[in-house]
Amino acid sequence: MEGMEQWKDQLEQLKIQMELWKKQLEQWLHQAIEYLNQIPPIQLYAAIAVLLISTLLLLSIRLFKRTKSNTILLTGLSGSGKTVLFYQLRDGSSHQGTVTSMEPNEGTFVLNSESNKGKIKPVHLVDVPGHSRLLPKLDDFLPQAAGIAFVVDSLEFLPNSRLIAEYLYDILTKAIVVKKKIPLLICCNKCDKVTAHSKEFIRKQMEKEIDKLRASRSAISAADISNDFTLGVPGEAFAFSQCRNKVTIAEASGLTGKVAQVEQFIREHIKP
Repeated sequence: MEGMEQWKDQLEQLKIQMELWKKQLEQWLHQAIEYLNQIPPIQLYAAIAVLLISTLLLLSIRLFKRTKSNTILLTGLSGSGKTVLFYQLRDGSSHQGTVTSMEPNEGTFVLNSESNKGKIKPVHLVDVPGHSRLLPKLDDFLPQAAGIAFVVDSLEFLPNSRLIAEYLYDILTKAIVVKKKIPLLICCNKCDKVTAHSKEFIRKQMEKEIDKLRASRSAISAADISNDFTLGVPGEAFAFSQCRNKVTIAEASGLTGKVAQVEQFIREHIKP
């Protein structure tokens, strides 16, 4: 019984305390209302507007910073050397060449060339498989891409130029690439070889092949094609400068570690 009485006393004290808090809150609310009534309506509305605008601006800045991507996609046909480039960028080593990837190879890291530069923003690099059956995997990563490095084998370019152009055409006409204006680097790999084609030769040939594709695909009814957008300017020969997203071209060699231009592209779109 004694315990019950103590419990009742504590409950009564709590009720008294809550009443005091209630009276204090009512007093503060009354004072606030009186203060607001003394403020001219125009000033009050202006203050509310400033508060709302400041809040929305801060939320927008936080959201923008949070959603800014650090993802770069390495893509291209199988055998172009994407995985070797991946390891060069990550480790500074080709790992003595690699076999064809059948699953996306990805990692988040500071570029090997920047490993001694202190605090640097890491890059999320994704090596997308180049096998024809696995090319649709690219669509899984495009929404988070800050840039695309499209890797081309400079040695075996001519025999594969049509296939390369078709894959590149498909990427450049995807709605998400066009709407987000995702920058694309055509990376002419294996440039260290004597018989490798130059980046200018590859650029010109690619523009010619895409021009042919554009003409043939525009002849097909819209219902029969899967591309979201068309390329180029009607009545003019196609050039990469006509693309809505920025397209640049560079040379690299994954085996010898010549990847400076690829690193430059990455850091243009993912600030350190």
